Amino acid sequence: MLKKLFKPFRLPRQRKGPEQPTVLEAHEHRLSSADFSRNSANVAVRLQHAGFQAYLVGGCVRDSLIGVTPKDFDVATNATPEEVRNEFRNSRIIGRRFKLAHVHFGREIIEVATFRSGHSDTSDTDNNDQSAHDISGRILRDNVYGSMEDDAQRRDFTMNALYFDVSSEKVYDYSTGFADIKRRLIRLIGDPEQRYLEDPVRMLRAIRFAAKLDFEIEDSTAEPIRRLAYLLRDIPAARLYEEVLKLFLSGHAVRTYELLCEYGLFAELFPNTAKVLQQSPVNVDLLLRNAFISTDKRISNERPVTPAFLFAALLWPVLSNRSISLQNDGMHPVPAAQEAAHQVLLEQVQRIAIPKRFSLPTREIWDIQERLPRRAGKRADTLLAHPRFRAAYDFLLLRESAGEQTQGLGKWWTQYQDASDSVRRDMIAELSGKGDKPRSKRRRKPRTSKPKHTQPSPH
Repeated sequence: MLKKLFKPFRLPRQRKGPEQPTVLEAHEHRLSSADFSRNSANVAVRLQHAGFQAYLVGGCVRDSLIGVTPKDFDVATNATPEEVRNEFRNSRIIGRRFKLAHVHFGREIIEVATFRSGHSDTSDTDNNDQSAHDISGRILRDNVYGSMEDDAQRRDFTMNALYFDVSSEKVYDYSTGFADIKRRLIRLIGDPEQRYLEDPVRMLRAIRFAAKLDFEIEDSTAEPIRRLAYLLRDIPAARLYEEVLKLFLSGHAVRTYELLCEYGLFAELFPNTAKVLQQSPVNVDLLLRNAFISTDKRISNERPVTPAFLFAALLWPVLSNRSISLQNDGMHPVPAAQEAAHQVLLEQVQRIAIPKRFSLPTREIWDIQERLPRRAGKRADTLLAHPRFRAAYDFLLLRESAGEQTQGLGKWWTQYQDASDSVRRDMIAELSGKGDKPRSKRRRKPRTSKPKHTQPSPH
């Protein structure tokens, strides 16, 4: 047990301030040091013995209180990143907007952040490491250090502002975090509108936590979201990409999708898909829901999930409409589909920066959809050997599950994969009688040489 390894350590007396925490004893919260990773507890205790304040904080405390095993462990301290680096040789300083230290223990990384204070109203006019906002109030840098009380007040949600002392096993609550967790409520600390202006991504975090934890968003926290959803347009596309992965790959994609639509955030992330969703609400909604159900199921079964498949589903309705439009303008179906794929991805990466390692497989999944009906000759076997075939086949079944008519294509490919060689030959031969014939090569007529005119032989 970790608590047996750590001797109680008396912290320096803290100054009294206007915000006095509620101190919860071990018998009140029923957490112990054993609920956290050994490495995270070691980091906190080692910093304490070096003369610093150090607490486990945030998601690991929240998850432990609701009975969920934490995956990530954060430590908050009054030590600066440089002081943490000096204390731990296995650490490195990261970040510019929010500088902190990562302490490495093999594959486990303990994130150590210095207590932050509130923000001034200064604009981003210099290059120092202080706090800075843009004209809309969004935080550009956040490296103004403060006390533990300051740090608690600048955190986003009350449930994430609980500090656990490994040595004494006390929990320090500077807001209503402990009570809100019991009520299963997500509540912003401070004025909600101002907090969203500081960082609009907090709206997405509220949705993610509500879906992941099955919590309700408290009324005053929820009210500004629809009005301020447009603020996401100012967030860098690379950051939104990371947030989208967290939203849809947490194992609760279906509920996340519902909440994003309810609060008007889905249209800010996928504007073109949202437009098609309004035009064909039943089929598009069913396609997306089935994609999210499949994703959640794979995550629940600890099977791998690729963002490429997710983006293929999220953008397929847009691609289909765009391809039909191009065909109506006279373009052949295959180049129309390829041009539509190019346009759709080009437009989407302006909002969410999908990296090429996922956008290229997304295009491959789409491209194979055009090849799946063409099975005659050796085409079926060639396609079956394609490294992206399985994802494309699953995507075909997804399309069919949403009501898309494919003339039994999914059933055919399901049978073909499991069939013997002789059965496969019969299936291909049967297609030839239904008009799915390979393009025959034109036979050249043999060239006939003209007879040579010979001179009559002399007598």
